[in-house]
Amino acid sequence: MGRETRCLRWAEAAAEVAFERCPPLRPFPVRKGKRLAPGWWWSATTGRLVHYGSAAMRLHLMLLDRDRRVSGIAARPLELRWREPDGVRVHAPQLMLRLVDGQGVLADCVAGRELSQRQRSVAAVLGEMCGAVGWRYWVLGPVEPVYRRNVAWLSGYRHPRYRGSQQVAAALQEAFAARTPLEEGVCGIGDPLVVLPALFHALWAGRLAADLSVPLHEGMPVWAQVAP
Repeated sequence: MGRETRCLRWAEAAAEVAFERCPPLRPFPVRKGKRLAPGWWWSATTGRLVHYGSAAMRLHLMLLDRDRRVSGIAARPLELRWREPDGVRVHAPQLMLRLVDGQGVLADCVAGRELSQRQRSVAAVLGEMCGAVGWRYWVLGPVEPVYRRNVAWLSGYRHPRYRGSQQVAAALQEAFAARTPLEEGVCGIGDPLVVLPALFHALWAGRLAADLSVPLHEGMPVWAQVAP
């Protein structure tokens, strides 16, 4: 769609525009004192870069990139306007997602567990607006630390170059057909320096599974994931 900006009625835009393919309306600003500057996340889901503006947004981009329900991701591709008694309100949701069933999702990422009054007000309006066109609105908050660290580790192996050869991929499925300790399965295949990157990629991609609520370790059970 390039970088053209258009104003459309919400129902028309939601039905006609592939927002998940649109660039950001504008870059996220660099704010003095912030621990994380805006940046770009390479998405394994889309094969494209997605802009982020905060640590919370980067975290959820990472998690959504691994979510098998998601087929498209875009950062701040649209701005919504609505009237309130005191004037016109404007909000640009941080993320737009397209789910594999075709449904759209708008999302904002927050660092804290409690929403401010303004955030609650915006969430209520966007929830109604999304519901009116068959979409959803999500407020994405803090994530359990161990799970977050595990997915962050696996995300380093998300690129297809880590998948390994067809022989290694097939061997992983065979070695972990039943629940098997990670180190035992890897050593049964071959050189860990070759096999481990392919195993981490398979865990990221969902071809293998493990309990990511506990720290990754060499004895943790890993098993082949049944295709949906």
